[in-house]
Amino acid sequence: MNIQIFGKPKCFDTKKAERFFKERRIKFQAIDILRYGISRGEFESVRAAVGLEALINYDARDAELLRYLAHDADKAEKLLENQAFINTPIVRNGKKATVGYHPEVWTSWE
Repeated sequence: MNIQIFGKPKCFDTKKAERFFKERRIKFQAIDILRYGISRGEFESVRAAVGLEALINYDARDAELLRYLAHDADKAEKLLENQAFINTPIVRNGKKATVGYHPEVWTSWE
């Protein structure tokens, strides 16, 4: 398994996801999405796995404006521009991905 966890430092679910993999002694790469970001290719891979709406955190400050964008391409561009609007944690295992805390899915990856 090649696990990547994209998260925010103060995100409770990100910390829970990291703990899930640590407890099972599964190596993972933790990436601070606010500091280092997610590349366009990684973003598109996650988007293909979970869909665009799952990636949008409408609770983030100023994220409401995403509701008014008509095209998914415009929403995706805005998410890449301001990655604080992205829901976390994003957990990737190759082409598989989840957004949020989903231990039941991660267990099936083992």
